[in-house]
Amino acid sequence: MSENVDPQIKKWIDGASYHELLQKWRYAPSGSPYFQGETGDYYSDVMARKRKEVGNAAHVQASKAIGWD
Repeated sequence: MSENVDPQIKKWIDGASYHELLQKWRYAPSGSPYFQGETGDYYSDVMARKRKEVGNAAHVQASKAIGWD
């Protein structure tokens, strides 16, 4: 599934913390290549996996730290 994802974007997604992924998820401009097509699917899958790994308490903490604009 990730074979059509730009290698540089894939590297960033794979190396990003859950906090970094959530922050980009909330604040990336509309139409960001991170959230289009196979890249978007890959981003979503990795983010879901990392959220599960960090647990709910860490998710809530990251969410509150990032906030909403």
